[in-house]
Amino acid sequence: MPDDNRDQAGRPSPDALLEKARAETRGRLKIFLGAAPGVGKTYEMLISGRAKIADGLDVVIGVVETHGRKETEALVAGFEIIPRVEIDYKGRVLEEMDLDGILARRPDLVLVDELAHTNAEGSRHPKRYLDVKELLDRGIDVYTTLNIQHVESLNDVVSQITRIRVRETVPDSIIDLADDVEIIDLTPDDLIKRLHDGKVYMPRTAERALTNYFTPGNLTALRELALRKTAQRVDDQLLTHMQAHAISGPWAAGERVLVSVDHHPRSASLVRYAARMASRLRAPWAAVYIETSRSINLSEAERDTIASTLRLAEQLGGEAITLPGREVAEELVRHATANNVTHIVIGAPKKPTWRDWWGRSITDELIRKTGEISVHVISGNEKDGTTARGIKAAATAPQLDFRAYLLATVYVTIALGVSIVLDQVLDVRNLALVFLMAVLTSAVLHGLRPALYSCILGALSFNFFFLPPRYTLTISDPESVLAFFFFLGVAIIASNLTATVQRQAAAARQRARTTEDLYLFSKKLAGTGTLDDVLWATAFQLASMLKVRVVLLLPEEGSIAVKAGYPPDDTLDDADIAAARWAWEHNHAAGRGADTLPGAKRLYVPLRTGRAAVGVIGLDSDRRDGPLLTPEQQRLLDALADQAALAIERVQLVADVDRARLAAEADRLRSALLTSISHDLKTPLAAILGAAGTLRDYFASMPEEDRADLLSTVVDESERLNRFIANLLDMTKIESGAMEPNSALHYAGDIVGTALARAAKILEHHKTEMSIPAELPMVRVDPVLFEQVIFNLLDNAAKYAPEGSVIQIEGWADADNVVVQVSDEGPGIPPADLARVFDTFYRVRKGDQVRAGTGLGLSICRGFIEAMGGTIAAGNRRGRPGAVFTIRLPKPNDIPKLDDLK
Repeated sequence: MPDDNRDQAGRPSPDALLEKARAETRGRLKIFLGAAPGVGKTYEMLISGRAKIADGLDVVIGVVETHGRKETEALVAGFEIIPRVEIDYKGRVLEEMDLDGILARRPDLVLVDELAHTNAEGSRHPKRYLDVKELLDRGIDVYTTLNIQHVESLNDVVSQITRIRVRETVPDSIIDLADDVEIIDLTPDDLIKRLHDGKVYMPRTAERALTNYFTPGNLTALRELALRKTAQRVDDQLLTHMQAHAISGPWAAGERVLVSVDHHPRSASLVRYAARMASRLRAPWAAVYIETSRSINLSEAERDTIASTLRLAEQLGGEAITLPGREVAEELVRHATANNVTHIVIGAPKKPTWRDWWGRSITDELIRKTGEISVHVISGNEKDGTTARGIKAAATAPQLDFRAYLLATVYVTIALGVSIVLDQVLDVRNLALVFLMAVLTSAVLHGLRPALYSCILGALSFNFFFLPPRYTLTISDPESVLAFFFFLGVAIIASNLTATVQRQAAAARQRARTTEDLYLFSKKLAGTGTLDDVLWATAFQLASMLKVRVVLLLPEEGSIAVKAGYPPDDTLDDADIAAARWAWEHNHAAGRGADTLPGAKRLYVPLRTGRAAVGVIGLDSDRRDGPLLTPEQQRLLDALADQAALAIERVQLVADVDRARLAAEADRLRSALLTSISHDLKTPLAAILGAAGTLRDYFASMPEEDRADLLSTVVDESERLNRFIANLLDMTKIESGAMEPNSALHYAGDIVGTALARAAKILEHHKTEMSIPAELPMVRVDPVLFEQVIFNLLDNAAKYAPEGSVIQIEGWADADNVVVQVSDEGPGIPPADLARVFDTFYRVRKGDQVRAGTGLGLSICRGFIEAMGGTIAAGNRRGRPGAVFTIRLPKPNDIPKLDDLK
C-alpha cells in the first residue's frame, strides 16, 4: 500500500520498521505456490526440508499427502513424522494434523501440506492456515504448499476460467504474511504428460481431469495468475525493504505509473493516457490529487471535476489517492520516491509565459526535483473530459445568518468597552489589538463574512472613539492614518486566515465522518452473502446519508422491477417506470432533476460497474420541486453507488458460477444416466432376447435341463431389469422431494429377515450371519423403504465380496439410536472414495469379476434413511479387509408398553 509518511527524506518508514520487527518475533513462513495440482509443490517442499536437515535444523513433518506417488513417498522416508490425531465425524474416523503435538515437540521447522485444507469438526481451528498461524506465533518456522486457485482474491477469476468454484480458500493476508514465496512452475504440456503417465491422479480420474480442468488454456491462464501473484509479492517485499532502509526510489525492478490530476477538465485525458501507459508496461498505476490550502476555494464544478476524474481512474483499474500537502510538486515527488514510482504523468502548464517571472510552474518544479523518475508532460484535451453527470444540482446559495452578525456586533461592543477602560493607561495605537481580538473571535466562531463585518465595524469604532479628533470619522494625525490602515489590513488578513483554517477544519471533520460512513458501508457489504441483504444495506445507507427516500430496481425478465426500498415502497407510476427503464437501458441518469424525463417523481441513477449497469437507484424527498441533491451529495451518491454496484455484481457472479456448476453437474448426471441406461438396460434385454429366441427356435429339440436354464436366465435378467427401473423411479422420487415415508413402529430384525429372503438368489454364493437381539427396541420406519435399504446394501456386498466370504448383519442400541450394520469381507472402500460412495451414479473402481452396477443403490439408501430421520455412513473394517455400512435410527419416544398393547 502507498506509504504516506510525511517525515523528512532519509528517515525510514515507521510502518515498514514495525512490520520488520513483527517478522523477527515470529516464525518464518515459506509458501510453495503452484498453478495446479501435480506441478511438484510437495516434492519441492520435501527436498527443501531435507536440505535444512543437512544444515543441522530440527525438521519434522506435520502433515504431507503423498497421494500414492512413489517419488514423494521415497522422500518422506527419513523425516520424523508427528502422528496425526483421529477425529470421529458422523461415524467416520478422520485424521488431522496434531497441532498440540507439534507445539509440544517444538521443532525448528515443520512441513505442512495443503494450506487451504478444511479441518474436521472438533478441531481447534476450522482451517489449516489458522493452525499454521498459531505455529508461526509460537516461533516455529513453517514450509507449506498452496495452489493458486485457493487464493481468496482470485477465486472469482479462477471460477470464470475453469467454470469450477473452489470452496476451500485462503485469505490474501496469509500470502502477505509469507517471508518467501517460491513458484513451482511446470509447462502445460509437461503437466498433461504427467497426468497421462498417472503421476498426478489415477487413470480414470486423470481422464476426467484432462477433459474438464487440465486443458492447455486453463493451465496457461492459471500459470500466469501464479506468476503474477508471485511477482506482486516480490514487488511488495522490495518496496517494504526500501521504506525500512530509507532508500529513495526509484529502483526500476518493476514499473509503476503515477498521474497527477487537478480541477482542470483535461485531467480525464491524462488519466486515460496513464491507463494506456500502464497497460503497455503491465504495471500498477495510481491517480493522485494533492489537496493544498487553495483547494478550499474551489467551486462546486471544479470539485465535481476532481471527483469524476478520480472515479474514472478507479474504473480504468487504477488507484485513486488524495493527499494533503503544501506544494503540489514537492508532495508528488515525496509520494513517488516513497512508493518506487518510475513514471509520472502531468499536464503541461497553461499559464502565460510572463507569469514564470513570479515563480516556476508545478511542471517545471516537478522536472527539477524528480531525479531518476521519468516525467511525461502531456498537453491533454479539455474537450476529452469526464462524461457529464446529467443531473441538475440543488441550489446551495449561502444563507444570511443574522445571528452571526449580531454576535459580531456584540464582540465589537465588548472590545469598545474594554478599550474605553484601557484608554486611561495605554497608548491609543495599542487599543487596536483589542478590536483585533474581536475580529479573530468572529472569524473563528462564525466564518469569513461576519469577521469582515466586525473588521469594518471595529475599524470605524476605533476611528470614531479613539483617533483624534475624537467622535468624528476624520483623522488629523498622519501617524493615526497610517495606524488605522495598518489595523484594517491586519484585521482583514487575520480574519481571512482564521476563517480559512476554520473552513478547512470543518471540511476535515465532514470528510472524516463521510469516510467513516463509507468504510462502515463497505464493511457491511463485504459481510453480506445474499442479494437481499446487499439491497437492504444499500437502501438504508443511501437514505440515512442523503436524507432521501430510496428504491432499488434490478432487471427481471427483460424489464426492471423494484427489489428493495427504504422506507419500503414498491409503487411506481408510468412516468417513473419509463424514467427507470431509460436510465437502465442507456446507463445515464433520468427523472427528476435530470436532463431526460424530468417529469418523473424520482431521480433514477444507474448502478454501474466496469461491465454494464446492474440496476437503478431511485431517489425522492419531501421537497416536491427542484433538484434533489447538492453537488456534494451527488459526489457522495457516486461513491455509495459504486460500492453497491460492485457488491451486487459480486453476488450475481457467484450465482452465475453456481448456476454454471449446477448445469455442468446436471450434464454430468444426464451423461451418466444415458450411459447407465444404455448399458444396464441393454445387457439384461440382450440376455432375455437371446434366451427367448433360443427357446423359440430350438424348444422342441432342446433337452429339458437346457430349457430350464434358459427360462431361469429370462427370469433372473427380468428381475435385474425390474430392480434397475425401480431404482430409477426411487431416485426420481428422492430428488423431486416426493418421498413421503409411511412410518410406523417395527422390529428391525423382521425387516432384515425379509430382505435376506428376497436377496437369497443374490447371496447364494456367500455366507450370511445375522446378529440382531430380540430385545432390540423397535424403530419408527417405513418397512418397504427400510427393506429396500437392507436389500441394496446386501446387493452391494455381494458384488464386491469374494464368493464364499461372510456378510454380517448386526444390530444394537446405544444411548440415543438403534444401529444396524452391514459388513463384508471384500477389498473395502478406497479412502478417497469414502465421501462419494453415496453420490448419484458414482461407482467405486472394481475388477472385471465384479458385476456392473448403476451407481444408484447406495444413493437410494442415503435418501431413504434420511427421509426416515436417520443417518448412514460408510467405512472400512479395522484390522481386516472389508467395507462397513452403519445405519443409525433414532429411538422413538412413544414406544407402547406391553400392558397397553394387551
